[in-house]
Amino acid sequence: MTLDEQARALIERGEGKEALTVALRTLGPEVLGYLENVLGDPDDARDVLQTFAEDLWTWLPAYRGGSLRAAAYRIAWHAAARFRREAWRRRRERMRTTMASRLAASIASPESRLASSPQDRLARLRASLEPEERTLLILRLDREMSWNEVAEVLSVEGDPVDAAAIRKRFERVKDKLAKLAKAQGLL
Repeated sequence: MTLDEQARALIERGEGKEALTVALRTLGPEVLGYLENVLGDPDDARDVLQTFAEDLWTWLPAYRGGSLRAAAYRIAWHAAARFRREAWRRRRERMRTTMASRLAASIASPESRLASSPQDRLARLRASLEPEERTLLILRLDREMSWNEVAEVLSVEGDPVDAAAIRKRFERVKDKLAKLAKAQGLL
């Protein structure tokens, strides 16, 4: 039985809590990985994962079929977008650190490695992209979603995104990555 079938059956029997548990246990780890990539911070990703779980819980009773995975990513994408828009996050100030703390942080940072691997350099290139651009790469390449599923994830209620437009955006992101990689000597 697929995840979609299992979740739909549980919901039809009125077992929403069990449906949520199955969905989160199955999709939660990969959604967390997605959020870490999009947000660039594991702590922020864990915060947004909690919001995602609450949003999924609210949405799940309305689920009647289709790709639960694509719907979960759409919910996660919107939770991440809300997180980034929150005004207090833009205004927050970091605590002042001592010189020793700053030095320790610079030594421990991945950028401080003398010989960084091509994978590290590629990961930094990917991290320099906008969140929507990273989302396109993650969903299409890492999660192997169809163009229609990616379009569903990036759609806003009442304003669907066309799969052909997504493919075109993806091509622009690939071109952008190629230029960045060439400029940094990766190609």
